[in-house]
Amino acid sequence: MSETPASVQQGRDGRLEIHGELSFSSVPALWNECRAQYTSGDAVDVDLGQIQRSDSAGLALLTEWLREAQRKGVSLRFFNIPAQMLDMARASGLDQILPLHSD
Repeated sequence: MSETPASVQQGRDGRLEIHGELSFSSVPALWNECRAQYTSGDAVDVDLGQIQRSDSAGLALLTEWLREAQRKGVSLRFFNIPAQMLDMARASGLDQILPLHSD
């Protein structure tokens, strides 16, 4: 079974939309692509609703995005986290740290 590459797109509502699968092979490229989205003082909303599958690398990516946002003084919010990722976040306690929101 082949993996659907992860990608980021600008959504109609101004949010960044993450599509595809977050895995150890796809996360590094996505990290580099999204780092440029943080400009000091901005607010960044990320919609995770189009993620098809994620392993722990996906949660590591969200954590790194949060650290980068905090370093740059950017307000970051994650929306529509898939159930699989939310279960992993709860099991690890990351649901208490990550700025998770639902519509």
